[in-house]
Amino acid sequence: MNDSTLRRTAAAITATALALALTACGSDDGGHDGHGSDASAVQTARNGDEFNQADVDFATAMIPHHAQAVQMANLAADRPLPDELRTLVDGVHTTQVAEVETMVTWLTDWGEEIPETSMDHVNGGHGDDMDDMSDMDHGDEMPGMMSAEEMTELAQASDADFPELWMRMMVEHHEGAIEMAETEQDDGHFPDAVDLAGAIIEAQRAEIATMQDLLAD
Repeated sequence: MNDSTLRRTAAAITATALALALTACGSDDGGHDGHGSDASAVQTARNGDEFNQADVDFATAMIPHHAQAVQMANLAADRPLPDELRTLVDGVHTTQVAEVETMVTWLTDWGEEIPETSMDHVNGGHGDDMDDMSDMDHGDEMPGMMSAEEMTELAQASDADFPELWMRMMVEHHEGAIEMAETEQDDGHFPDAVDLAGAIIEAQRAEIATMQDLLAD
């Protein structure tokens, strides 16, 4: 089995597992005391977590935001890429899948709704991805999200054009995630969510720097 096939298989397994997790968690009401309209009002979940609406908003928005980044990484699975970019793509996939799982757990524990995401449709970067592009248009909802048209453009790009287009889109996508994470750092209450926001900022700034260096070569 070659590296390309291994990447496709791993991506498909991960996407399927996440889709099942999201479906199961979406029907599980963890419950908590009160839903204040004030983003800073602290609520207590049944498991003892103390959080506020800003934490909920952060996780609810970042899950589909990360899911689109994973979809973009899946689109790169079979493309010829420079080694440094391949490492970055694989890192985006691994890190953001894990972070989605973490945020799904939080929302479940807090009794909050789990957002439907492209994770429910991604199958490793092939086949149904093109059919699902129309369902992934969150461009006007949060910073850095690609529109369905932009995702289709990326999927249909030639091998020669793909690496540069992917990096330019991912730089924009990362900048949006950093903006969202900075809001969580300012307004959030749940320590793990604030810490994750800091980790996102640090990691994605470093990845932006790497991509900008590659684009400048």
